[in-house]
Amino acid sequence: MPSSSRSAPSFLRRPLLALGLACALVSPLLAQAQNALDEAVARKQINIAIPTDFPPYGFVGTDLAPQGLDVDMGRYIAAKLGLKVELVPVTSANRIAYLQTRKADLVISTLGKNAEREKVIDFTAAYSPFFQAVFAAKSLPVKAWADLSGKTVGVTRGAIEDMELTKLAPSGADIKRFEDNNATVSAFVSGQVQVIATGASVAGNMMARNPQLAAEYKLLIKDSPNFIGVGKGEDKLRLKVNEIIAAAQANGDLDKLAMKWLGRPAGDLPK
Repeated sequence: MPSSSRSAPSFLRRPLLALGLACALVSPLLAQAQNALDEAVARKQINIAIPTDFPPYGFVGTDLAPQGLDVDMGRYIAAKLGLKVELVPVTSANRIAYLQTRKADLVISTLGKNAEREKVIDFTAAYSPFFQAVFAAKSLPVKAWADLSGKTVGVTRGAIEDMELTKLAPSGADIKRFEDNNATVSAFVSGQVQVIATGASVAGNMMARNPQLAAEYKLLIKDSPNFIGVGKGEDKLRLKVNEIIAAAQANGDLDKLAMKWLGRPAGDLPK
């Protein structure tokens, strides 16, 4: 009588061996995907990616130290975790890559949430308000998206306003993409582009510094609160940060941060 414990036929052994090898490779990856918080606690430091070219969310002050709403939020979270913070400067183009390659445990860098980004990273609850819009000189007639046809529009490559502008602008618009926000703003101020697509706070800062531009709000691109980026599958860290955000919203700390840097409270934010 054949034994029920005999080995699998030879034609099945190779697929079974491959399946076992695949499981062995995947298991460490799954374990790794859940240990960012534990590693941060072990080294007593959390590495947080922040912007340094996007005032008032993140910029370098006269003392050459980073400051801004995102910088303060990073320090706030680190303090609530009882950890030292290492601030890692990033740009719109590389901030997600820094998270994926574990150069940063969190990204607090005016990060909007969308379906494409959710495929590669996870997000906490929102922590601050933000919206993107199109701005241009008062003398330039722009009242509808079709009015951008034939005009040059500056935008930061990879930023959420870049993705949304691509959907909304007419085919006749000449969209010029720059590598960081400073370059985008400089292009508008110097007249390289007629229109700029950026965050309202950035535009406000730009207009305050350059009143001769007589720039004004033209079109709303998207109302997009800021979220904190977390590595894919890092649920332990994400849930812990969500606890900190919820408490900060309840006790008014988020409103205080927004008032300090944006001149308006955070208000109701998506969870």
